[in-house]
Amino acid sequence: MKHIIAFNEGGRRNGTRFATVIGVGALALSLASCRSPNASSPPSSGTAGVPEGQTVLPTGVRLDPAAASVPLGSMPLAMTLSPRGDRMVVLLNGWREQGFQIVDRASGRIVQTVSQAAAFIGVAFSPDGKTLYVSGGNQDVVYRYAWHDGTASLTDSLVLAVKSPRRSGTRYPAGLAPSPDGRSLYVAENLADSIAVIDLASGRVVQRLATERYPYGVVVAADGTVYVSAWGGSTVSVFRPSGAGSLADAGRIAVDRHPSALQLNADGSRLFVASGSTDRITVVDTKIRKAIARLLDPPPAGPAEGSTPNALALSTDGTRLFAAEADNNAVAIFDLSAEAAGVAAAHGSDRLLGRIPVDWYPTAVYAAHDTLLVLSGKGHGTAPNPDGPDPHHPAPKGSHAYTYGQTSGSLMTLTLARADSASIVPLSARVARAQGWDARSHTGSSATYPPFTHVIYVIKENRTYDQVLGDLPIGDGDTSLVFFPQRVSPNHHALAERFGDFDRFFTNAEVSADGHNWSTAAYATDYLQKTAPSNYSGRGRSYDYEGTNRNEPGTDPEEDDASEPAHGYLWDLAQRANLTLRNYGEFVVRRRVDGRSVYAGDKPFLATHTNPDYPGFDLNLMDQARIDVWLKEFAGYVTNNDMPQLEIVRLPNDHTAGTRA
Repeated sequence: MKHIIAFNEGGRRNGTRFATVIGVGALALSLASCRSPNASSPPSSGTAGVPEGQTVLPTGVRLDPAAASVPLGSMPLAMTLSPRGDRMVVLLNGWREQGFQIVDRASGRIVQTVSQAAAFIGVAFSPDGKTLYVSGGNQDVVYRYAWHDGTASLTDSLVLAVKSPRRSGTRYPAGLAPSPDGRSLYVAENLADSIAVIDLASGRVVQRLATERYPYGVVVAADGTVYVSAWGGSTVSVFRPSGAGSLADAGRIAVDRHPSALQLNADGSRLFVASGSTDRITVVDTKIRKAIARLLDPPPAGPAEGSTPNALALSTDGTRLFAAEADNNAVAIFDLSAEAAGVAAAHGSDRLLGRIPVDWYPTAVYAAHDTLLVLSGKGHGTAPNPDGPDPHHPAPKGSHAYTYGQTSGSLMTLTLARADSASIVPLSARVARAQGWDARSHTGSSATYPPFTHVIYVIKENRTYDQVLGDLPIGDGDTSLVFFPQRVSPNHHALAERFGDFDRFFTNAEVSADGHNWSTAAYATDYLQKTAPSNYSGRGRSYDYEGTNRNEPGTDPEEDDASEPAHGYLWDLAQRANLTLRNYGEFVVRRRVDGRSVYAGDKPFLATHTNPDYPGFDLNLMDQARIDVWLKEFAGYVTNNDMPQLEIVRLPNDHTAGTRA
């Protein structure tokens, strides 16, 4: 057999992203340089072979947290400690709701939940502890709350831009921090590529300074120096106080790609910068403004992408760094050297000491003495959702049955901040088992594969196995969930019956945004994971997840796509392997040329390997129209005997239109 069709149905099977693969084979092409999910188990605890108390995620990996946790609201991404240290303020940034919750540390009880129209990344207290500032995300404001007796009450809104009720925000405040004297607030304007200086007495923006693209985190040193990371760049912008509450641009510090979380040490001599898409943490000497070390945080077998360190905290004595590893469901521990820590008492080697298992997708970590507090965006995982949205019943706003509605965060307290290496070793082993890192690979050399010469990779989405193929007697389907039986979807059934039916093959994605990235890159970046819930819930932002940023294609070599994995996509691997490629509809933008629509690949290599007549995502077009374009070109390949080795074919119309014709 020298030709295969790989068919990816990226839907959800009873609440789990699902892929049907028909005729899976190998080419002289490997995803070894991308993160490969271990997706083979159903997402439920109590599964055969899964220890009691553990949960299997849709990704195929397990949760084996080191402690119990408090369930929270939708997709928390940031937290801060109250002035008295007795409560945590947790920022909610999910599809269901946005705002914040206040959690009592001693009891774990949620003492207050405050809803906002939107929120994003930024939350901080004033230096005197009397005021709480919270990002308003898509509303283009920062909300100001009075803090009294451990609760918050809204005072007013600090307006960054006047937003039209029917339009998305243009500033999108992210990280924020007050000046040491409490007179100014510095706000990263994530969509405006700037930092805003707000005079807190008047509540007005008095200055704006440029950063790199998508500014994310803001930290302020005791001397008033401001540091801003750039999620879509590779530098940290530096600003120094220049009198009268204003800042002066003091240049940029080169760090690793897509820097996000920032952490200053106590005396401000060291700045730690997380780069999620490269599994690196850059250590900056702030006096000379240069990187002096890099802490490496990849999975044990590599590649250097897939752990996704996206939040940082220092131990009280400054000698140990903790990193929330979003895609390892763990917290990494680094014992720092004296140079990296900027602390003479540090005696580490700047290498990964070990990991602590936590809940799903940790997004923030806080360290105080022997205590670690860990915030996880997706908490305890998801479950089957047979009552979820279907062609007859779309998801209502805030639905807990919808895939994004299912994910709720969690807050965990651990007394492990000072744990020694002997205590950390068994915890690291638990992370390895939960992630499947200790499983032996059964992959042989390339000679063990059948000699495939052509692969056609067909990508469809948003229908579950049971909705389409649940009536197949050869598979483990649920006929009560079938919406498109054999008479309605004859081609799907014919392919499954002819080539094979993988009925328990799970994939990592939750929605289309990350689905196309898992399908084409085996990885979804923290930019995607943290912004897509807002986009999907109608809280602004452009759909940046298929090669475009702000609706512009990513073919400009001067601008790095904020959502792109560091190792690229399947077509980049094909290019490196010198394989011939033809793309039909995946990662394309539509343009008008000579009065007709043409479809151009929005990545450099795709731009020259995409059929211009094959439409991208457009549910007003029948898939048959797409296949007619494909068949015409296929006939030419047959005649000329020059068919590309890899073809990627997008067929999106399985969203369907419910029961409409």
